[in-house]
Amino acid sequence: MWEKGETRSLSDRPNPQNSHPIEQAVPQVKTGHSSKTKTAQTAQALADLELDKTALPRHIAIIMDGNGRWASQRNQPRIFGHERGAKSVNKIVTQCARLELDVLTLYSFSTENWNRPVEEINFLMDLYVRYLIQERTTMMNNDVRFVQIGRRENLPDRVLEQLDETAQITAGNTGLTLALAINYGSRAEITDAVRNIANKARKGNLNPDEITEQTVTDHLYTAGLPDPDLLIRTAGEMRVSNYLLWQISYAELYITDACWPDFDVNQLHHAIREYARRVRKYGGVSD
Repeated sequence: MWEKGETRSLSDRPNPQNSHPIEQAVPQVKTGHSSKTKTAQTAQALADLELDKTALPRHIAIIMDGNGRWASQRNQPRIFGHERGAKSVNKIVTQCARLELDVLTLYSFSTENWNRPVEEINFLMDLYVRYLIQERTTMMNNDVRFVQIGRRENLPDRVLEQLDETAQITAGNTGLTLALAINYGSRAEITDAVRNIANKARKGNLNPDEITEQTVTDHLYTAGLPDPDLLIRTAGEMRVSNYLLWQISYAELYITDACWPDFDVNQLHHAIREYARRVRKYGGVSD
């Protein structure tokens, strides 16, 4: 959906409560497919991938980059790229659910992206609202549980309302967890975790000598989720852009030149196959 691209230096910051009218009817959320249908869909997805399920990553994280570049290459405004990127989100979420992955985390809007032009930010906020409303049926049909990671401060009320409602509606689903990183920055996440740990220690609820890596992990926005096994970045950039810095310590990296609107199921399959060919040593040696 939304490009996590580079920031722009602007002196004016948008008022997050400013909104464009959302004339979008709220669809009735349908129940999911039968277990027989989901089993058939999973079998077909694995057959198309040509891999055994045990070879798949549990958690894929994606930096969705290149929406603006994709639009510029077609002499279109940046918002056109964001609209097309939303279609890629739908396809990739659905496929990951059918492959029965545990988690898909999408880097959607960073804490630095507030430096973008006001009009683009307001458009993105409205796009979040439309997406969250429209995609609830898809999430329910594919047994997807939705969560948001990132700071809630500065997000418009209309976005927070739809984030919370989508999370509540899908809370009982037991398939793929879709974690949307919105107003997210990894340094901010780690800072918030350290602050919470320090407050607990100050109040006597936590012994500083007993703080471990797991303590930090348990205070991150992603607490309870497995670390990413595979990090995908689109649009060919060779950096991680303040994304899941703690969690991707041992993730396999896959960079594709394809911009996010062009990233489809075939591209996803290629990334997963490449992941399956690698030997993960976690600092050890292979046999």
